[in-house]
Amino acid sequence: MRWERFFEDLQDQFDAEWEAERAVLDTEAERLRLSKVTLRERLLVVARTEASQRPDVVVELIGSESVHARITAVGVDWVGVEMVAGRSGIIPVAAISALQLPHADVLRSARPADTGRASVAERMGIGFVLRDLVRRRVPVTVATTDARTRSGTIDRAGVDHLDLALHEPGEPRRSDAVRGHRIVPFGALAWVRVDGAGRE
Repeated sequence: MRWERFFEDLQDQFDAEWEAERAVLDTEAERLRLSKVTLRERLLVVARTEASQRPDVVVELIGSESVHARITAVGVDWVGVEMVAGRSGIIPVAAISALQLPHADVLRSARPADTGRASVAERMGIGFVLRDLVRRRVPVTVATTDARTRSGTIDRAGVDHLDLALHEPGEPRRSDAVRGHRIVPFGALAWVRVDGAGRE
């Protein structure tokens, strides 16, 4: 009887130590996994959420501006968002200083993203997206990290900058309506909002 109790106590002690060690290993494995998660991967989880379940996000930008939006796409170095009034926009990842999400979405975004084949948008850089706006002659508003906004049409998009023809917001670009030009480095972009349909 005494030996049976002795072995039961040993088994209980062994089980408790094993569970404690396993919990430590699981915790360490989770820390290691999280140490390898990128912001882009977390943004992909949010963007790939079913549209009706997609959270509202406050994107805090360098220069103290914030954009209230829903993340709809993620590229190589940009985030596509649906802004107020259903307008679409592009935010360079480098312009983001913080993201405000509901806690459940913060936790969910830390889980591994589906590693299936990346969509076309997920493989595009911001220059490619801006060149599409050039092609379609879409009126835009461009905000820079110094909190300035300018409205117009992007005439050209290079490797690291764009040329913006300034005109009234939402109006098509006509030479008599253009009141100036700006060259804007991609590094200075806070966001680009699409203000019109442009032409196909």
